[in-house]
Formats: sequence, structure tokens, C-alpha cells
Amino acid sequence: MEELHRLNKEDYEAVDKLPVIMVLDNIRSLSNVGAVFRSADAFRIKEVFLCGITACPPHREIHKTALGADETVKWRYFETTSAACKELKSLGYSIVAVEQVEGSIPLQKFKVTPNTAFVMGNEVEGVSDEVLPFCSSAVEIPQEGTKHSLNVSVCSGIIMWNSFQQLFLSGRDGDCTF
Repeated sequence: MEELHRLNKEDYEAVDKLPVIMVLDNIRSLSNVGAVFRSADAFRIKEVFLCGITACPPHREIHKTALGADETVKWRYFETTSAACKELKSLGYSIVAVEQVEGSIPLQKFKVTPNTAFVMGNEVEGVSDEVLPFCSSAVEIPQEGTKHSLNVSVCSGIIMWNSFQQLFLSGRDGDCTF
């Protein structure tokens, strides 16, 4: 790990985080939740909001996929995703649905700004209809295959990578752009 220049848990807690929050809207699979935590750790995401039926740490199945990231990434639980969105609005966050809806923006054309929260929808139903009014915009990941969607953990990873690339790597000479 030293050769890879990875942070230990204490150093990770002390470094600046990407000013992005991932909101999990009623995610059923504990493996998906764990994978989101793992990617959130990799890209130093500020926080993960777990909503509705989304399981929370500590849980053996989440930990198995997260490989300990459930212990490093800050998270909060909300009974409803709407409650999480109300909290985000009060904190000045721009809320973005990751969903294929009318007017959605292709991810490569979306400019991530600090204090953005991305809502990731349920594996079957997508982002809840009651949550969409809280969203200032929607993005979708262009796809060219026969399927019309990606696994939520894969989609989350792409969203986090894109945010990391725009907010951190774009100013890479050791300095973050946030």
C-alpha cells in the first residue's frame, strides 16, 4: 500500500473530500450499497445518504463488498429520499437525478459543480417520482448496447469518477479545484 501511496484510515479522515454526495434511493441489494461505499472511498466522496429500504452499516454483506470503505466514508440514513433532498436543499446542494427522463443531459455534457448531490434510483423502479421535483436536472450515461440501463453500483461508480475527474483531476498538479 505504501508504494501505491494509499491513505490510512486516519489520514483519509483528515483529507479534503470531493464536495459531492451520493443519495441512494431505496437500493435493495446490499452488494450494491457496499460497492457504492467502495467507490465513494476511492474518489473521496464527501458523504453517502442512505434512504428508505437501503440497508445501513454495519452489515456483513455491505462490509464484504465495501472492503472496509463503510468504515471510512461518512454516511447518514433518512427514512425517505424526499427527507434527504429537503436536507440537501437546506444545505445549498444542487440535486441531480441520475435517470433517463425527458430533458436529461448526457453525462459528458454535464458540468459538475461543488455541492452537487446525485440521486441513484432503485434497481427496478429508478429514481422515485416524488423525488424528481427536488432535482434541478437529470443526467444519463449514454449507452449503445441492447440493454437500457446499468447496474446501480456501476452507474454510481461512473458518476463518481466523472465528478472526481472534473473537480479534482482537472486541476491536478497536486491541488484540488474545490
